[in-house]
Order: sequence, then C-alpha cells, then structure tokens
Amino acid sequence: MDYTATSPVPAGTLIIGAGQAGLQLASTLRELGETAPITVVGGESRPPYQRPPLSKAFLSGEAAEQELALRGADYYASLGITLICGEWVEELQLHDAGAGAGKALTRSGQTLSFDRLALTVGGTPRRLRAPGADLEGIHYLRTLDDALALRESLNQASHVVVVGGGFVGLEIAAAATASGKNVTVLEAQDRLMARAVAPVMSQFYADAHRRRGARIELDAAVSGFRGTDRVSGVELADGRVIEADVVVVGIGLIVHTDLAASLGLTSELGIEVDAGGRTRIPGIVAAGDCAVNSHPLHGPLRLESVPNAIAQAKAAAASLMGRTPGVMPVPWFWSDQADLKLQMAGLTMGYDEVVIRGDMDSECFSALYYREGQVVSIESVNAPRDYMTTRRILESGGNIPVNAAGNLDIPLKTHLRR
Repeated sequence: MDYTATSPVPAGTLIIGAGQAGLQLASTLRELGETAPITVVGGESRPPYQRPPLSKAFLSGEAAEQELALRGADYYASLGITLICGEWVEELQLHDAGAGAGKALTRSGQTLSFDRLALTVGGTPRRLRAPGADLEGIHYLRTLDDALALRESLNQASHVVVVGGGFVGLEIAAAATASGKNVTVLEAQDRLMARAVAPVMSQFYADAHRRRGARIELDAAVSGFRGTDRVSGVELADGRVIEADVVVVGIGLIVHTDLAASLGLTSELGIEVDAGGRTRIPGIVAAGDCAVNSHPLHGPLRLESVPNAIAQAKAAAASLMGRTPGVMPVPWFWSDQADLKLQMAGLTMGYDEVVIRGDMDSECFSALYYREGQVVSIESVNAPRDYMTTRRILESGGNIPVNAAGNLDIPLKTHLRR
C-alpha cells in the first residue's frame, strides 16, 4: 500500500530504510506475531530490491531488472505492511526523550507517527573530492538507477578506470574486462580488498585480475580528473595520467547517521546497538549497514553484507517484540569476480597463522586462519565444500587442527562435531 501526503499513516512500528534489513525486520515482526501497523519508508522510488547483483549479474546483463525485487507487490498487502517509496525522512521528534514513540517528518511534508522505531538507513557511496570529480562519465554504484546509468556508459566505453580495489570495484572491473574493455584498477593502499581479506588473498586476486587482462595499480592515489564536459583521464599523485572513457569510484560507504545523531545514538562508525539491535533508547532499534555493535575480540564493528543485515534485522525484530534475540551467526560474505567465487566465514582480524588448502595456481583453494591454534576464519576460492564445512565448524565452536588443515587426504568434515 502506498500512502500520499494527504493519507494519514497509523502509528505502530515505523521502519526507515526500505532495503534488505528494513524488509527483513518488517517480515520478522509479522512472523513473531506482531499485529500492530508496520510502515516501511524508503527514499528510492522502487520497492525493496537486491543490491549485490548490481555489480555482478545485473551489470553483466545476466539478470533482468524485474528479477531484483525482493518481494512481489502482493506480499506487502498480504502481511499488512505499508510501503512508502520515494520519500525521505528529514526529522525525528520523540514524545519523550527516554522512549521510542514519536513522529517523523518527511521532505514532502508527511508526518508519520510511530510507537516504535527501526533505523535501517544504510548509507551512500563515499565521494572523491578532487578537481574534475563532477565530470560526466564518473559513476558511483549504490542504487538500481546508478547501475542502469553505469551499464549504459560501459556499453559505449573502451577504457574503463575503477577507483578502489574493494569488492564492488573488483566485481565491476571483472565484468568490464570480460566484456572486452581496457580496464585499470587504481587502489590507494598497497593491496586489494585490504579491509576485507588477508594479504595472501589480496595478492592472489591481484594476480588473477592481471591474468584476465586488467591492469592493477597499487599505491595509486587519485589527484584529479581530466576532461572538458566528459572525463577523458584520471590524474595520479605521481604525475601519471590514465586514459578513461568511464570511471567508476568505489571507495567505501558513508553511513546515513543524521537522524540517529539527532537522538544521540551514533559513534564515529555508525548507529550504536547491542547484540539485539537495541539502541540506548527503549523502543528504537537499528540494523544493517548502518549499525555498529561490539565484538568480544575486535571491539566496535560495522559489517556491510546481506547476511549480516538479515541477522541483525531478525535480532532487532525480536527485541521489539520483547523476546530474547538468538545468537548472532558467524559473519559470512561472498564476492563473485569473473569466474572466481570468493566465500568467507569468520573474521581474519588478529590471526597469527594461515594454512593454504589446495593449489592457489589452480584457482580452487582455501585459506584457513588461526589464532593461538584455533581456526577463526576461512576464505575459499571456488571451493564451496571447504567453505560450508568450515563455516559449520566455526558456528559449532569446533576446530580444525593446524597440522591437518592443509592435508587434502583428510576431509574437513572429519572435524565436524558429532
């Protein structure tokens, strides 16, 4: 159901942010027996859709726009979820500073009342502040509209420059390389995917992309862009200029924190929550890319992934219903870059030993990471069985002996707890 500015929206639970976390939170509330009104409001004109394919299958033309929808239109009506698209919430006013009831004021002038509030607001791509950054042909990828514009530009391009060697940048680079473009990846740090994977995997992916025809430049800081109306080159701090018809910038996410900050719910990393998605104000929760909670070993963490968004949303919904949230699952992630499927479970931070299982040259292997003899993470390339088995071991609190991890004659399932 869509409501206009003249149609009052009943109070109940207001979910600001119509992405994966927002829809999951609404769905879980209904699954847990919530009968009060639920309203989901999102800034995009489209109903909730999948974002991961935007830099993968959709960009490559392997997935159609209609396939991206998370749910059909009848789903929202069947669950009694009010969906408001194309509306931006600009202000929150609480009836009482110590409780989660209040009203939200939108850009178009709507007033949305709520008894409880969920913030699943995500973020926006970090922008490059450099001369020429506003030229035509420079793209950022976050929304479906971004992906449509980028796909059209890539169809007409010969020289593509990707600024940022993270997951999204490398997925775009892989798609462009596979379509015959001349691709250069510029990474300001000394290795690829530095925030997400360990150095051994960074090196493997740099070599793999080069084998497929991409040019990988590390320690490459962008100082500006050349062109009159449209970009024609990327200037580097060392004086080099890289030819470009299209530039894609993927240098991270800036979390939407303005609303939460107005209520005193944020830190430098994002919106602060506990393991149940609860903020310091009762009746207000947060989940997804915007939410930061404390890890027992690594301190405050904000994870950007669909599995994390789903898990946090389920926990937050349980908290709103007064139930004890389940145990958060082991973090897991994936990235499809050309014919390389990277699957990860656990966090490599703080590891002191790594064991390679399989042959890296075959592009089918796993890296298992240990801290004081205990397996803490796995990164698998085209080795789904290794990944799934180790993920189950991590979730059960088991272990894979260091001296057995690399032995292909010993199946990893041997180490599953019975």
